[in-house]
Amino acid sequence: MSRKLQLAQGETSRTACARGLLRTGVDEKTGELLTRSVLAERVDWAVGLVSDMAGKLTAEHWNNLDVDVLASGEEAGGRKLPSNAWMALRRLGWTVNSDAKVNDRIVRMAQEQAGRSLRSTKWRADLTSGVLTSWPADPAKRTADEWDAVREAVPGGKHLPSSVIKSRTRQAVTFERKHGRLPVDVFELEPAPRTARMLLLSACDAQQATIERHETDPGRALLRLQLPTRPDPQSYRDWTWIACPVSLPPTIAANAVLHLPTLRIHQGKVRADLAYTHAVPKTRRAGHRVALGVDWGLNTLLSAGAARLHDDGRITALGSGGMFRAAGVLAKQHRLRRLSEHLHAKADHYQRLTGDDTDHLLTAKSLVLNDETRRVCDRRSNLNDALAWAAARWVVDQAIAASATVIYAEDLRSMEARGMGRTMNTRLSQAVRGQIVDRMRHLAGEAGIAVITVPARNTSKHCPQCLVPLRHRKAPDRPTTPGWKWALCRSCGYQSDRDAAAWKRIAARGLAHQAKTVVDRASGAMVIRSVVDNLEAKAVITPTTKTSRDRCKTGPTRHQTTRPTPRRRRTPSPGRPQGPAGKRPEGHAHTDRTRLPRAAHRHQGVTTISTPTTGHRPQGAALGAGFHLHAHATPPRWAEPMSDTTSNMGSLS
Repeated sequence: MSRKLQLAQGETSRTACARGLLRTGVDEKTGELLTRSVLAERVDWAVGLVSDMAGKLTAEHWNNLDVDVLASGEEAGGRKLPSNAWMALRRLGWTVNSDAKVNDRIVRMAQEQAGRSLRSTKWRADLTSGVLTSWPADPAKRTADEWDAVREAVPGGKHLPSSVIKSRTRQAVTFERKHGRLPVDVFELEPAPRTARMLLLSACDAQQATIERHETDPGRALLRLQLPTRPDPQSYRDWTWIACPVSLPPTIAANAVLHLPTLRIHQGKVRADLAYTHAVPKTRRAGHRVALGVDWGLNTLLSAGAARLHDDGRITALGSGGMFRAAGVLAKQHRLRRLSEHLHAKADHYQRLTGDDTDHLLTAKSLVLNDETRRVCDRRSNLNDALAWAAARWVVDQAIAASATVIYAEDLRSMEARGMGRTMNTRLSQAVRGQIVDRMRHLAGEAGIAVITVPARNTSKHCPQCLVPLRHRKAPDRPTTPGWKWALCRSCGYQSDRDAAAWKRIAARGLAHQAKTVVDRASGAMVIRSVVDNLEAKAVITPTTKTSRDRCKTGPTRHQTTRPTPRRRRTPSPGRPQGPAGKRPEGHAHTDRTRLPRAAHRHQGVTTISTPTTGHRPQGAALGAGFHLHAHATPPRWAEPMSDTTSNMGSLS
């Protein structure tokens, strides 16, 4: 099997990961067929050996000196360290012994896992050191000079979100309250991290594990690896080769190159993270003509729309855009958060009452409470993960439908919700925006679409057509009532939904600042860090067509023309037919329908996605398409082409 990927012009290689499952295996020494439970048990024995050695190695070198040496990439004599973590640890002489008899490849996996954990600590150590060396007079409120000092002390602090610095400051304040002094470094502030229970087969070679595709069926593969026959092997005879057939997910192309997976035990099953390398179109930083702007809202999670950059420098919007509304999902996440806080408070109270007494009557209740807390946390994690994938998939679909080559999103890493009440501030602070952007980059990279973050300053404040500050009102038919939903421009007469105006500003700003796009060295993400005044003056949306017809909904929307026939019947409706034949009664009269055809009521607003009535239970997709009953998304129009003046992005119905 060839390990080299053949690339065509305009393509680049990309390594991704897909989830798989090992259901069975065959012991090559005895020919015994291993069931799923037996296979999981033997994998768990190997995982236990590796995690124990990795934990010991991490705890032994959990100090500032060793982490600095490993992260520097050079030995004491100036010789460069290898990029593989296990090779670097061996070059430094950091070894670990096991009470059981294990081969060298098992030790490799333990060293690789410990080396990755220690290398990742370097950033947190530098951040904590910078915060402690520039400790402010009032940790709750830094002055402008103190902010400049801490950003100078932290590596890369110029573009670091302020929320990261504040969270590290609060952590140090908590330590000070408990011990009466500030911590020396992050290694005193945090204990050694827990070691994940998994097998990093990528650190091994053919003497420990191999993977090959099936000769005729590209959707199947065979994984061979050595596993112990007992939890504490005493000799090499206690290790045997196991052949495990793997069904590859359809996302793995037939010409993709497979790599050794990572194995872990989850709910009694052997999960395999299948790594593979495949060809994808190249993404570029500049030279874009059609862009998709993405705005983060309050009730509307995402608003997106496309814009085109013409040869003469004009930027036009391709329609009215679409929305991804998930207020119901966020409300459920908020309820789970409050339940989790209640369970944590109750568990802490039980701990104070029981103390170290294991025979206390509340000990059993405390264990049950801890299990329930873990289940609620798992539900929150799964809900956030599903929401992030659904929102990212929707954004990428909109970009593909609009033939966009780039997605411009707001950079809200340092956004802090204030002044909107305790409930709304908490919801906004715990939104899954970071996860959505990460998933968005992953999915967009498969289609060759670049994802670039732009500064969020004044995207919702200024008019997209003339850059004059907007007036925000509650609704289009209430122009004098203060609010945030509707935007009005007193200069050019532009008016639209606030989120629609924001995505136009974001798309126009990104297209105008293409030349300022840079690649972040730490994360590899494309970003536009600052706004230039002369380029911002060109980031305006040019109206494509002008019409004298009044498009607002404050008055009648029908023309006052003479109709050939009256709109209402002049004759009474027929009664209910007694037999199978007969005319249909007028309207909804004498029908068996007991509710409106859709799950909507008269008191619902434009952005309402669930009925605030007792006992209301949404059914199926009555509230809109999406992965969840309470998620609404504007569907992309795949069949119809996109033009300069007409948008096929769709609208909410």
